[in-house]
Amino acid sequence: MAQPRIGFIGIGMMGHGMAKNLLAKGYALSFKVNRNRDNLADLIAAGAQEAHTNAACAQASDIVFICVTGSPQVEQIVYGQDGLLGCGRAGLMVVDTSTAEPASSARIRSDLAARGITLIDAPLTRTPKEAEEGRLNTMVGATPQDFKTLEPVLKAFCENIFHVGPPGHGHVLKLVNNMMAMSFAASIAEAFAVAAKSGIDLNRLYDVVSAGGVNSGIFQMMTAQTLKTGDLTGFKFAIANAQKDLRYYTHLAETLPVASLMGEAAHQSLIQAVNAGYGDRLIASLFEAQEKLNNVKIVPRCAS
Repeated sequence: MAQPRIGFIGIGMMGHGMAKNLLAKGYALSFKVNRNRDNLADLIAAGAQEAHTNAACAQASDIVFICVTGSPQVEQIVYGQDGLLGCGRAGLMVVDTSTAEPASSARIRSDLAARGITLIDAPLTRTPKEAEEGRLNTMVGATPQDFKTLEPVLKAFCENIFHVGPPGHGHVLKLVNNMMAMSFAASIAEAFAVAAKSGIDLNRLYDVVSAGGVNSGIFQMMTAQTLKTGDLTGFKFAIANAQKDLRYYTHLAETLPVASLMGEAAHQSLIQAVNAGYGDRLIASLFEAQEKLNNVKIVPRCAS
């Protein structure tokens, strides 16, 4: 495929930057809005064409990217009214960049394959900032030939592209990655609650961890802005989405089967935060959930 036509379903915080960079690299792009219509003007000005159904987006494209929250949304795009399965055009490549449940993806892959449509899993890491900069990371589950076809397109918005194995391995690896990330985030929030309750200066805790082996990008995203200014936006990922990812992970572990003590504990910590009303907030608001649960003060706030 020389300069394939691109379809894009899901122009959200991540999808906007991905679509913008595809257009900047000269790809013809059709898009179908999933929910948000607030960030389309620059894409249309750059030449993107809006498709009014998922099927129309697929019919105008050689490769269709899906960038939505998770498996229920992907299943609706594939199986729902005017879905990708119904367009039935052999040779179409569908790339699911969401964090999805492997069992759902396997069923979708099989059903699309019966129509001659290829499903590739290419979930993403990093944040909307890197999406806008064209510097995302992706882990691709695909055959070698399909990866060869897709890799030049992924380079439009990815800095690091990993071919991690056959179809399905991208989604599994993403869940394992997110389990580690969210387990660490939940541990940090709990540790700061214990430190606060015991009277330790949280800034000294930050200094000690930052200078040692426990330091990491996640630790800095969780704590640096939070402790300085009370800004809880350093880790741009919603707690409810993290809960969903850990649910997928623990279900995967159960079906393998593998004991998942750490994954279950992190999952329950996220459920607790969602139940406390913080689901729509970003990961650093796990500190707020700990404050509410344990009656401690972690996040500095201006006096009203």
